Amino acid sequence: MASPLLFDLTNIDPTQDICSGSAFDPYLPQVGDFRMLDRAIWASEDRLSGYGVKHCRQDEFWVKCHIPGRPIFPGVLQIEAGAQMASWLFRTRNPHLGFLGFMRCDNVVFRGQVLPGDDFYILVKEVSASAKRFVSDVQGLVNGKLVFEARVTGFAI
Repeated sequence: MASPLLFDLTNIDPTQDICSGSAFDPYLPQVGDFRMLDRAIWASEDRLSGYGVKHCRQDEFWVKCHIPGRPIFPGVLQIEAGAQMASWLFRTRNPHLGFLGFMRCDNVVFRGQVLPGDDFYILVKEVSASAKRFVSDVQGLVNGKLVFEARVTGFAI
């Protein structure tokens, strides 16, 4: 049975953005093909929850290599997209911290496929944090359907 969404999306306009493109650069070191976050759509005032999107394009590196003839957005990249959104939220509150790395990934469940042409919406809700570490629940949606969820832990290196 799928988990409930981390927060209500009713009053969030998915066409808006609060961060995109090179505006992510001060917060996320991943660039080019490994930037798994196209836009941050919304963040709570306290920056503990956020909503973003990764547009899965036909021309991405994984399309021709991850199951030729039937490309599927890899699960590890879904985790990476969620972690990048969680890291962005944490770094907007802690801009003095350096590089954030992964410490763990728990309770990962894949509930559906993400295909080229899909918009992969990412929900993040921070569970706990300290000066250099955060734990966040992340979810991925495609066409309003929950396709992925996990808990990620990051830390400043």
